Amino acid sequence: MRSISLFFRSVAKSLFLVSSLSISIQAYSQSSSDANATAVQSTSGSAIAEPAAATAAAGDAGAGGAIFKQKCTSCHAIDRQVVGPALKGVTERRDNAWLIKWIKNSQALIAAGDPVAVKLFNEYNKAVMTPFPELSDEDINNILAYVDSEANKPAEAAGAAAGTEGAAAGAEKEGVSDWILGGLVVLVLVALFIILVLNRVIKTLERLLLQKQGVEVEEVESESTAIRFRRLAKNKKFVGFAVLLLVIFLGSLGWKTMWNTGIHQGYQPEQPIKYSHQLHAGTLKIDCQYCHFGAYKSKNASIPSLNVCMNCHNYVTASDKYNGETSPEITKIYKALDYDPQSKTYGDDPKPIQWIRIHNLPDLAYFNHSQHVKVAGIKCQECHGPIQTMAEVYQYAPLTMKWCINCHKTRDVNYKGNAYYDKIIAVHNQLKKGAQVTPAVLGGIECGKCHY
Repeated sequence: MRSISLFFRSVAKSLFLVSSLSISIQAYSQSSSDANATAVQSTSGSAIAEPAAATAAAGDAGAGGAIFKQKCTSCHAIDRQVVGPALKGVTERRDNAWLIKWIKNSQALIAAGDPVAVKLFNEYNKAVMTPFPELSDEDINNILAYVDSEANKPAEAAGAAAGTEGAAAGAEKEGVSDWILGGLVVLVLVALFIILVLNRVIKTLERLLLQKQGVEVEEVESESTAIRFRRLAKNKKFVGFAVLLLVIFLGSLGWKTMWNTGIHQGYQPEQPIKYSHQLHAGTLKIDCQYCHFGAYKSKNASIPSLNVCMNCHNYVTASDKYNGETSPEITKIYKALDYDPQSKTYGDDPKPIQWIRIHNLPDLAYFNHSQHVKVAGIKCQECHGPIQTMAEVYQYAPLTMKWCINCHKTRDVNYKGNAYYDKIIAVHNQLKKGAQVTPAVLGGIECGKCHY
């Protein structure tokens, strides 16, 4: 009987060790897949411009989702207000023809005195919605179909997506969450507790069986904590289980740390001058490229020189808000330029403003602003977020390789009337005719191909 009891105890311990470990691993895997699925749903769960179309259900929601993620997520979401209103149910509130006109050029509707357009414009502080004249009626109907399909999803899915969106500020967040690690630790503690309880139950059952057989059971004095710890330390199964759990925990923690290495989403350093994009780009509606003029013609968007600031602040001092004194932030510009606002003269001791870089790609990655801004026609907000609402700039997007590749996979290339693609289209036409295509046709004899 004693050997049977020991065998039963050994089998029970082994079963619970294995089951506890499998539960932990399954919970970890399920949580990871759920987190990734929610992140994907969050990325595709925002919406297009202010209104949508009543006949959107006739469009292709899949194609509309791709366009929506390219052009709309920086300002709109399905079930919450971002820069613009929430889009849930918008196809029921507005006529399809009106929505198409609004999305293509909202300012034209406002200028024409359309009462609904004027009301919306005033309700949202006269914020100008980006026009999309390049979108066809079919494209807009596809987007609206996507908005309807997302709005009609079950409340639980919408709630999960909203939670992920809130945590990532509308942006995709990669890696393992703290909730997964915390849940794994709780499961491990529960498994250990169950093992200890079962061990005590097995001992009690053994004692009862022996007493039933007439065997006298001696009461053993309670052991000290140190003795119990030494006994546990000699238990190979317990030690192996503890080591395995420690490896899983440290491995998960290390994976999360490595996965997020170099990702600075949300980075918001304090700058030497409190420059507000919300005031300049939002309220005053200064075009981004007035200051960042390099974005249209060069690799770098460029940091504007203080002379650009002085185009306005030579006269604008915000003294009405500082009891007749010049704003302290504008004073920093004067000091850096060694400028005397009284005599309006410059000294001989200018010093550069030491701005802190926010968006920084690794050296191995090449990014050209002009290629994206001029050739592709991408708006600043698609990468930098709703910059016109930021009093203090932060990194909106993760800027990871996955994030860039997803954009390149889903974005349509607008090559019609685009001189950048003329040579490629010409080669394509030659290939269709069966004509010879030489390196010279592809630009192989341009000086810069070899002498760069």
